[in-house]
Amino acid sequence: MNFKIINNTLAILILLLNNCLGQTAMINVAGRNKLSLNGNWQVIIDPLDAGEWRQVWQEKKPATKSDFAEYSFEGGPFLKVPGDFNSQLKELNFYEGVVWYKKQFQQSKKQGKRYFLYFGAVNYRADVFLNGIKLGSHEGGFTPFQFEVTSLLKENSNTVIVKADNRRMANGIPGYGYDWFNYGGITRDVALVETEQTFISDYFIQLKKGSRDTVSGWIKLDGTSAMQRVRLKIPEINFNGELNTNRQGYAEVNFKVNLKLWSPQHPKRYRVVIEYGNELLIDTIGFRSIEVNGTDVLLNGQKIFLKSVNIHEENPFEKRRCTNENDAHLLLSAAKELGCNMVRLVHYPHNEYTIRLAEKMGLMVWSEIPVYQHINFSDSTVPGKIQTMQQEMVARDRNRCAVIIWSLSNETYPGTPGRNAALISATKNCREMDNTRLIVHVANTQSYSNNVFNVSDTIYHYSDLVAVNEYIGWYLPWQGNSTETKWTTRFPGKPVFIAEFGGEALYGHKIGNARDTLAWTEGYQKEIYKNQIQMFDNIPGLCGVCPWLLFDYRSPVRMNQVYQKGYNRKGLLSESGNKKLAWWEVKKFYKSR
Repeated sequence: MNFKIINNTLAILILLLNNCLGQTAMINVAGRNKLSLNGNWQVIIDPLDAGEWRQVWQEKKPATKSDFAEYSFEGGPFLKVPGDFNSQLKELNFYEGVVWYKKQFQQSKKQGKRYFLYFGAVNYRADVFLNGIKLGSHEGGFTPFQFEVTSLLKENSNTVIVKADNRRMANGIPGYGYDWFNYGGITRDVALVETEQTFISDYFIQLKKGSRDTVSGWIKLDGTSAMQRVRLKIPEINFNGELNTNRQGYAEVNFKVNLKLWSPQHPKRYRVVIEYGNELLIDTIGFRSIEVNGTDVLLNGQKIFLKSVNIHEENPFEKRRCTNENDAHLLLSAAKELGCNMVRLVHYPHNEYTIRLAEKMGLMVWSEIPVYQHINFSDSTVPGKIQTMQQEMVARDRNRCAVIIWSLSNETYPGTPGRNAALISATKNCREMDNTRLIVHVANTQSYSNNVFNVSDTIYHYSDLVAVNEYIGWYLPWQGNSTETKWTTRFPGKPVFIAEFGGEALYGHKIGNARDTLAWTEGYQKEIYKNQIQMFDNIPGLCGVCPWLLFDYRSPVRMNQVYQKGYNRKGLLSESGNKKLAWWEVKKFYKSR
């Protein structure tokens, strides 16, 4: 009996069982030893999902002259990874369906090393195969995942095949409701990551909740149940600590230290080094506190007004999903020019490099999962999907001090069966994972009559901010003078944040007086903002505002063929970067705060 073959077979079976639905990805992949799999991938476009029953991942070749195969990657197009498939091939512009991706790579497997196939994101569902064997699946288009492939790597050529499927699902997150472009494909980095047998898989190193001098958290090892010693260093302040793990691989972090705190005015970060055995993992981490005191938001103990703007992850000039740091710099620089100290990254977790760049530039970040309108909360699978997406978002970015808010829902409806239970559970789970940040739910179910705006959604009981989307002046006409608009709330002890407001305007459309032309003109959009800014003085406990939004962006549901042409025109900037009149109103307001 060949015990080596049996052991290898068992190892592969255990590996595949563990992978099944994809693993939450290790953090700080950028700082690890890895082989990038970015670049050109061969693809097969499969609008009828025929590749599933043809078993495209097997790549069967004719064995005799009478055999034939009705699929082939050879002779087909290539797509760049990372990148969406819609913007790369003209015929896929509005495509929602399956595209099969193929990449060959070589990796000499080293003794005593482990290997993981890492994906930054695939929208929306991914089935991943290596050398003809299915590794598993992942659902969710905006968070990272990985599969361990140590036992499956071949010494010479390896082939990874990915089925990327961006079709909307009734029980998906988001579901059928979209007001942005559903870019599909392998939209973020892919890499083969090499680690030690036991390696640093995760860590959480931030200020303890309510403290400005105590660093708290943990370091997690993967690969051993024995107690181990880990070293944590912050060279700039001469901190050098030795920590011991427990049998679950966790080492507690807890120490007092004198730090320069991160803020938008002084975005200070420190080089943090974690050592275990032969492994050295380096990160750049800032430290700050964020909390609520009554109706005030406090950053490092000081009251701060959140001057934000909504941003979609789209390069407006090139009509595609953002794929690199230059794209992020384009968007974040525009927010800085506007006068923002925070960005709301909607309506899904944006790329990790965007968060890191925002931190470097001194921009606070609001990050959220795509629990957006018309979610089928009563479907038995949906609460678990929400938990997974929330977990993957928090796990990736909880060391990024710029992130001050985890947002767990946007524009959901109180009467939806199962909504409250699912969102309350997600909130509890998020606080258990990270209690150092604010947790928010955004609603738009308030009433407005007799020039009185009344906020009452029960989900605010579980939100640190009363975050409201309101479009008075656009979807709702003003019912009186904006300076006389009254606001009432069932949550008078909480800060109020206007998470969305504004109206649409086509850049360059300035015909007539703002009052004469009641839609689509820059003048009317400017008037909306002037009235909104006047109304803000009447909102008790207002802690910040966030215009919808920075750039005009693609949205197929916007079907006015004169003014919209497939774009949401609420941007302060056009898709060509032109400043609308409303831009200057917001900039002036932010400068005054």
